[in-house]
Amino acid sequence: MLKPDTFALTAVLAFLTALGPLSTDMYLPSLPMIAAALQATSAEVQLTLSTFLLGFAVGQFFYGPVSDRVGRKPVLLFGLGLFILASFACALAPSIETLIGARFLQALGASGPIVLGRAIVRDLYDGARAGKELSRMGTIMGVVPALAPVLGGVLGVAFGWRASFVLTIVCGLMLAAIVILRLPETIRTRSTTPISLPAMLRGFAELLKHRGYRVYVGLAMLTYGGLFAFISGSSFVLQGVYGLSELAFAFSFAFVVIGYILGTALAQRLVGRRGLDGTVKLGAICLAAGGGLMLALVGFGVPSSLAVSAPMAIYGIGVGLTMPQAMAAAMMPFPDRAGAASSLLGICQMTFAALLGIGLGRFLDIGSALPLPIAIAGTGLAALTLFATTGRVRG
Repeated sequence: MLKPDTFALTAVLAFLTALGPLSTDMYLPSLPMIAAALQATSAEVQLTLSTFLLGFAVGQFFYGPVSDRVGRKPVLLFGLGLFILASFACALAPSIETLIGARFLQALGASGPIVLGRAIVRDLYDGARAGKELSRMGTIMGVVPALAPVLGGVLGVAFGWRASFVLTIVCGLMLAAIVILRLPETIRTRSTTPISLPAMLRGFAELLKHRGYRVYVGLAMLTYGGLFAFISGSSFVLQGVYGLSELAFAFSFAFVVIGYILGTALAQRLVGRRGLDGTVKLGAICLAAGGGLMLALVGFGVPSSLAVSAPMAIYGIGVGLTMPQAMAAAMMPFPDRAGAASSLLGICQMTFAALLGIGLGRFLDIGSALPLPIAIAGTGLAALTLFATTGRVRG
């Protein structure tokens, strides 16, 4: 069995939480190809991303509270099973409407592993150690969004856009086998709260009464919102406005992910000395700096795609520094409700990102790159402002 404080357990949890990024990033280079093949508009294809985020939010509503009651492992296996079946539907989708619906179901499944991966970390670790573990997971998980667009681009050119979904099926099956054979149950004390919608809502309301929890959830929302704006809009901007090929876009996207990996690696070194808040502060500065620089470069008409990808790498460093620590800080006061705290955090985070992505999608067909840096700069500056104005609440 996998044991705490081992690389093997960290790697398994990292790849479980990477199912979401894998399901989005790998098919990004093929979005224009999907639009052509299914005779869809850019906004309709972008809905396959935003609908995925909405499905993520809906799924996270249930996984955490249910796992607090019945255990992490059986709920995790249910999520993986749903993910695998929905990935089959995505691979076989005959129309954009079918693909949008299948992506929603795929997200319902993929949301389980990410909620339960965070909850398992809270089951096993406390405080800064939990933040360090989430950062370690982020470093490993960062390999997925770094390689996924490149792999997706190669698969798209060689076999068509459906090949990316076939590979997600294989990954889901492999992870399910590892969970069945090697992952132990980690929950220490099972919740006695009944599994019902009113009980879940009451539990979420109790969590939201904690002012510090609200702040850290807000930081996670804004941080991921800017990242998702780039995920959902970058293929249209970098390929449509700057003229990059599918593979050139994939490598440009991977360059951005390197920033995220660097941020998580820095967080592992800094969180022990500076604490959760000290690390988040540096991350929020990077978020604002990256977003602001991108807006300035695009606004002044710099013709290179580096005007988008280079500042986004700085934003990526901010994501790696901010998000794992904000998540750990949000869940820290609730050791007996780690699943519910993780669920509500995910609901808020994904709903905000999905709504931001839908709004951004309405402006992607105007032939300008400017809507993308406006969204990213807005979230970065808002995150820094939130952190700077809530010192007493966090303290």
